[in-house]
Amino acid sequence: MMSSENRSDFSASCSSISEEARAKINLALHVTGQRPDGYHLLDMLVTFTDHGDRLDFMPSPTDEFTLSGRFGETLAGDGGTNLVLKARDLLREAIGPLAFPVRIQLEKNLPVASGIGGGSADAAATLRGLMRLWGTSLPEEALAALALKLGADVPMCLASRPLIARGIGEKIEPVPELPVLAMVLANPLKGVSTPEVFRRLATKNNPTLRLAPSLRGTADWLAAIAAARNDLEPPAREMVPEIAAMAAMLQANGALLTRMSGSGATCFGIFATMAAAEDAAAALHDERPDWYFQATETVSGGA
Repeated sequence: MMSSENRSDFSASCSSISEEARAKINLALHVTGQRPDGYHLLDMLVTFTDHGDRLDFMPSPTDEFTLSGRFGETLAGDGGTNLVLKARDLLREAIGPLAFPVRIQLEKNLPVASGIGGGSADAAATLRGLMRLWGTSLPEEALAALALKLGADVPMCLASRPLIARGIGEKIEPVPELPVLAMVLANPLKGVSTPEVFRRLATKNNPTLRLAPSLRGTADWLAAIAAARNDLEPPAREMVPEIAAMAAMLQANGALLTRMSGSGATCFGIFATMAAAEDAAAALHDERPDWYFQATETVSGGA
């Protein structure tokens, strides 16, 4: 590790850096099998939104971790901050003496355990941010293996660009053609047990995700997404009736397509324009101010 004198000199010369932890949206999620070790095999079409959590990193005499944001108190209460700390510790172990103590501030803007990859996105942003702060990097394969240790969703959150993920999430293929989509995220602020959702699946060997190679423009992509599915949505709806209610509310407010993301309970509605999404989010918030509604835009596949 750095000596205290060197650390002090470095701290004086290094300002804080920030990383966005974007919400991960499963536009499609097909459960295609199950491995002998219990992990389910998935085909997923994934994109990421401009809206998400934010992490700030800066040198510190000792390791510190603080929380803020709408859902910061919830996260502190359930001990769910461990993925950020685990990412810090695993990366430090891999890097060695360059990994001086750091203060991490997590602004938690996404609902906790909501099917949009909040914890995984936070862990991925921690890896990206600390590599920048510590002025180092890992070989691509080593970084991918470290990310997978943190969770099946972390490798794709590390990319934070439109992609197809297969296997347990580790086989990633970029999808640069996926257009930007205006979207409203909706969540009843009611948790869903992912293991229970998988347990209730009627069939675990479903058809794979197949996308035509010639998709062009938003209309083509909307048709392709509509033809796909989220195999976890039916059992999640059985457990949380609010999911069906949210989908109906999004449709009533002009959504072109609605679906649940991940294992829920967050649903998304895709809208024709960002203005239409913002109007819908405002109307939905007026209707149910105790729920979570957020207008956002997805990132470009070509960015």
